[in-house]
Amino acid sequence: MSKKIGATRDGADILRVKIKNKNGMSASIMNYGAILLKLILPDGLDVVLGYDKIEDYLVNEPYYGCTVAPNANRIAGGAFDINGKHYEIEKNDHGHNNLHSGNHNLAKKIWQIESEKEDSVTLSYDSSDMEMGFPGNCHITVTYTLTDDNALILDYTGTSDADTIFNPTNHSYFNLNGPAGGNILEHRIRIDADSFTPADDENIPNGAIRKVTNTPLDFTSFHTIGERIEEDCDTSKRAGEYDNNFCLNQDTKEPEFSITGLDVYFAATVESPASDHRMDVYTSLPGLQLYVGDNTDPNKHMKGGKGFSYAGGIALESQYFPNAINIPKFESPILKAGETNNSRTVYKFSKISA
Repeated sequence: MSKKIGATRDGADILRVKIKNKNGMSASIMNYGAILLKLILPDGLDVVLGYDKIEDYLVNEPYYGCTVAPNANRIAGGAFDINGKHYEIEKNDHGHNNLHSGNHNLAKKIWQIESEKEDSVTLSYDSSDMEMGFPGNCHITVTYTLTDDNALILDYTGTSDADTIFNPTNHSYFNLNGPAGGNILEHRIRIDADSFTPADDENIPNGAIRKVTNTPLDFTSFHTIGERIEEDCDTSKRAGEYDNNFCLNQDTKEPEFSITGLDVYFAATVESPASDHRMDVYTSLPGLQLYVGDNTDPNKHMKGGKGFSYAGGIALESQYFPNAINIPKFESPILKAGETNNSRTVYKFSKISA
């Protein structure tokens, strides 16, 4: 059952729901931002970063655990056209681009808890026409489900009465050594992507698709995060961080599984030899944003009272490609009026040695 754990600045109740599987794995989600607060594996290790104090989530500039909606990542110029009509939205990135739908996106709203079960919870938000600048009255849901093979499934749906953009993601930062486990530079990662979308110095793709071969973005075989993070790769890979969209190899392979007509493909594996934990990522979406950088927040304490170090976690955000609404060759993030858009992302956990 849901439990009150705080309140917003305007007095709305912040509620937490805890779900679990038969192995003792659990997840805690709150209705503010549909945020994943904790993801505790059967051995008791929490593998997502976050704050000790609920009030710190009311700002949460790094987006720890957030459901980012209606559109994840960047829109160039904070503008787009749909059906010949021009829309201007908040320019909250570099003064003229839009990032994560603006500073008042759904990661900073109270969602309704639609249903609770022992192993799943569904939250919803009804976005009104032109809220955040996006057209259409849009009903959005996210369902968190824990399976008995230790997977966390995130299902998103959107239904609108006007053509609009629908491209939500989850912005959790994972550390397979736990929140107090130091940086993740020794984590190993493999990404099933032969290509990425080059971007300018404001991380806006130009429409090109480039092979990862002979770049520090080649994770087609395992590399540690820290091995090449200091190397430059033109302007879409800056030394000291990863913040890149990968084009997943979905056209050349069969889906890993299909449920209710939704094909889900393998996307990435992250491993920590230090803890023996492995995370496999699957998604129905075409892109995966890898983000590792300096998210130090010296004014706030993380879980357990720990400070947050450079490269303290890795975010793997499933998505349509950044700025896809303005680049016709990219798969479109448009949700058509009267239709329902569904997407699914899975984070599955196991032991490396198993």
